[in-house]
Amino acid sequence: MFLNLARKRLSCRSYLEQPVPRELLDYCLEAARLAPSACNQQPWRFIVVSDPELRKQIADRALLPGLPMPWLQVAPVIVVLCAKKSPVTHIAAPLFSGIHYHLLDIGIAGEHFVLAAAEKGLGTCWIGWFKTKTTAKILGLSGSLKPIALIPVGYPAVSAEPRERLPLSDIADFR
Repeated sequence: MFLNLARKRLSCRSYLEQPVPRELLDYCLEAARLAPSACNQQPWRFIVVSDPELRKQIADRALLPGLPMPWLQVAPVIVVLCAKKSPVTHIAAPLFSGIHYHLLDIGIAGEHFVLAAAEKGLGTCWIGWFKTKTTAKILGLSGSLKPIALIPVGYPAVSAEPRERLPLSDIADFR
């Protein structure tokens, strides 16, 4: 069953202009809230942007050049996935390990969110090609929150086609 859900979750780049009910967003946020994190710090913060003017500002001003995303203006919700770093776990520990634990944690929580959205028939797309400072300014975020990803959410206007995946033999090495 899980593999069917994983196959169903595709990057949606075409949305209907139809509001997403709050209870569906709450469901996705609850799935994300349950994600594991390093030292249980739970560094994720989800800014759920449904206000049309704020969505327009993000779509118009916060994207980096060279990769147009006109569909972002149509998505009825843009979730801004932010990090709130812990001084020990997310700042000091990476100096020793070289691993940025907050990014792992954000990725896990974000993927919980998009899988829950897929289960409910919603489309999503991970976006990392954006200006973090501009996004923070548009949303009036405090300096303790850093935007890490944008996730548009809405009902797909068309069915996304699965993209080819590498075979298991190319990505797994059993020793």
